[in-house]
Amino acid sequence: MMDEPESESGSVPSNSAGAATSDAGTAADPSASSAFGESIIDPEASSPKKRRRKSNRTYPPSTFDDAIMFARSVYDFGAGAPVRKLSYYNHIGKSPESSASRDSITNAFKYGLVKSSFASEQIELTSSALIIVGDNANERERAKAKISLGIENIEPFKIIYNRFVGNRMPAKSALTDAICEIGVPEELSDEAIDIFIVNLRTVGLLQVLSGAERILTIDHLLDSLPATPLVHKSHADVNNPPPAIGPASLPARSSETVNFDDVCFYIAPIGEAGSDTRKHSDLFLGSIVEPAITQLGLRVVRADTIGDPGMITRQIMEYILRSRLVVADLSFHNPNVFYELAIRHATRMPIVQIIRKANKIPFDVNQMRTIEIDDADIYTFVPNIEIYRADVATHARRALESTTEMETPVSVYFPALRTTIN
Repeated sequence: MMDEPESESGSVPSNSAGAATSDAGTAADPSASSAFGESIIDPEASSPKKRRRKSNRTYPPSTFDDAIMFARSVYDFGAGAPVRKLSYYNHIGKSPESSASRDSITNAFKYGLVKSSFASEQIELTSSALIIVGDNANERERAKAKISLGIENIEPFKIIYNRFVGNRMPAKSALTDAICEIGVPEELSDEAIDIFIVNLRTVGLLQVLSGAERILTIDHLLDSLPATPLVHKSHADVNNPPPAIGPASLPARSSETVNFDDVCFYIAPIGEAGSDTRKHSDLFLGSIVEPAITQLGLRVVRADTIGDPGMITRQIMEYILRSRLVVADLSFHNPNVFYELAIRHATRMPIVQIIRKANKIPFDVNQMRTIEIDDADIYTFVPNIEIYRADVATHARRALESTTEMETPVSVYFPALRTTIN
């Protein structure tokens, strides 16, 4: 289906879905390390009693959607022309030497969206990236380029796609077994499949047909797309969320007995029992957040299990400040949520932001990636639950694995500001 990719070099292999060939490999920075083969520490080996094991990734450690967002931002800044790295990061108000900045360029390079790695002084988009984020391509051309870079050029993703293409979306455990069979280490299998599922959705190869998620053939997708310029549509306003699926029981505990290293605190609009706000919060918690986070070994806690809804107590503040991870639901633009979110931003600790698609992401927090969840109706929401879980799990995993502090609007504009918890 495509040329065999190079497994040990920094180059990104040529595509075969009919898209313009990525030139990431031909202009790759000679000083860059391999595109994949990234070493990580086994998360289960964090205990001093357990022996640490290193594993190599043969795929980018972030989603293709994240890499596209970076490429689109570079395109908007330089109108498609090469830009100086320092000028670009000064423009967006971020440090070019930060971990987040390094990851953005590195992952875009691994996906073949930029020509050089982080070591280069310039950021130059590849020809395929210009098709994806530029203004001149039609929907079919964009789809070809996305499929090539997001699935076909990533060897394990290409193999898994070819194995299951044309069928209903299998259970995640079946995908995990399949990816382990082709050499992805078991400790990376959940991460790899989460990214694969999100990438399938991003490129358009995972869609709901006849009431079930199906992995489409490339020809099927391309035949459904017009050879006309892509038109972006604004999100329609949605007033009524779908019926709630209740969350699992969350036992309340005194903060004095809590091991916060095992806790993910869920910041969310809660409302009174039986209210639409509560139904929304229960739905997102029980259907998406808990299933995504518990697989990472964390226990999800929401504020109403440790205090009265609407009251910000010392105990809740401790969960915000001390929990290993925070997931914040920005839906409905609830003021308590943003108050708690700002406190967490100041800590520079791991956080994942989500929002329902009907609500606009406020400008003062849109510098951080926020996962959009379409709950317009049950027919839209339910078939995509597994994809939303995978997206949340992927971003949570990356935040937890990072060896540097989280980059937030607070840390960008007030780098000297530090929080101390006594």
